[in-house]
Amino acid sequence: MRLLGLVVVALAVCIAIPAVAQDKPASNMEILRQKLQADKKLVVAANMDLTESEAKGFWPVYDAYQADLDGLNRRLGQLIKRYAEAYRTKTLTEETAKSLIDEAIAIERAEVGMRESYVPKLSAALPGTKVARYLQIENKIRALIKYELASEIPLVP
Repeated sequence: MRLLGLVVVALAVCIAIPAVAQDKPASNMEILRQKLQADKKLVVAANMDLTESEAKGFWPVYDAYQADLDGLNRRLGQLIKRYAEAYRTKTLTEETAKSLIDEAIAIERAEVGMRESYVPKLSAALPGTKVARYLQIENKIRALIKYELASEIPLVP
């Protein structure tokens, strides 16, 4: 589980980095993102106990899920970037705050909707207990990422 912790911290950093550092070459960030995705996949594989036939059905669904999750992570990164800029320049208006709140809630809704949409796909490849296990793993990783982000993002002044 130590690897899980490292992966989570690194994923949180990857989400937050666009908000604070724009001087890194995109190729370096993409290499880091790919490495973290591979490490996360190892954590999932180590905790899923898949049979060979389950693995054949599961991994394509996993890859699609991760691609969709990456889109949400990018939205979250953009949201953090917007907040960081307003915080840094002390230009957080009521209107901007409302816009940030609306986007944060929209991202959360989209994440829940995405999870719901993947349950039938996962269920086609795995028994219910393993679908639940996979969703638990994803939920734990997301909770840790959100905790790391929350600990680094300052409260609205």
